[in-house]
Amino acid sequence: MNLHVINTGVFKLDGGAMFGVVPKSLWQRTNPADENNMCTWAMRCLLIEDDSSLILIDNGIGTKQDAKFLSHYYLHGEDRLESSIKKAGFNESDITDMFMTHLHFDHCGGGVRRTSEKLALTFPKATYWSNEQHWQWATKPNAREKASFLTENILPIQESGQLKFVSDLKSGFSQFDIFMASGHTDKMMIPKIKYKDKVICFMADLLPSSSHVPLPYVMGYDTRPLLTMQEKEFFLKEAAANNYILFLEHDPVHECCTVKQTEKGIRLDQTFSLKEIL
Repeated sequence: MNLHVINTGVFKLDGGAMFGVVPKSLWQRTNPADENNMCTWAMRCLLIEDDSSLILIDNGIGTKQDAKFLSHYYLHGEDRLESSIKKAGFNESDITDMFMTHLHFDHCGGGVRRTSEKLALTFPKATYWSNEQHWQWATKPNAREKASFLTENILPIQESGQLKFVSDLKSGFSQFDIFMASGHTDKMMIPKIKYKDKVICFMADLLPSSSHVPLPYVMGYDTRPLLTMQEKEFFLKEAAANNYILFLEHDPVHECCTVKQTEKGIRLDQTFSLKEIL
């Protein structure tokens, strides 16, 4: 098995929204904000190369949205989904499985592209994976999350006939198990990848960055913040006990980290790039 980091660009989100009830005097120490209170975040995905499978986990925001939409998020940086896949030695038609942790636009928007006036799947030969409960949640969105679940990112997948749902979390993929988390959004999937003697966890929005390790550091975007705290505490205690490597989708600097148990609770241990442990 080989693992490839797929960088799809960086964007900006409101710092207060990203840290919830935590005051700016604390979170700006690690994530300085600009004059509009916006902080920079990565959209970092992961490609699993394994025998005949090429599995991409998440795919970023994409480029099909209009200028007005993208202006809200200040999409910038030189990296894009297509160029990063090519840098890893592949192209879009090589992807066999497109695994979506959840269907918020910054995680699944790159899975559908616009050609002229038509929408088409970015990965024409791939099976697109979600789970049934989250799909129903996303296609019949609540008012709080409606702006994050965009029809043009989701319905073309269903219409293509390439959508499948994860049903057996133990045997659906040989490369990883899945931890379900419902604090951020209903039934978000966290892959726990078995790599040699290590477990590498793709943290999605359960742990957006290394700055979010302390339990109260929960995003204002989360639909059930108290549940997020419970899920995060459970997962990070397991991660500390088993020395899991946490792959960080949104951290603007660090690709991976580990955590440790301290007298003050779970805290950040080490940060490093993925290639340092491969």
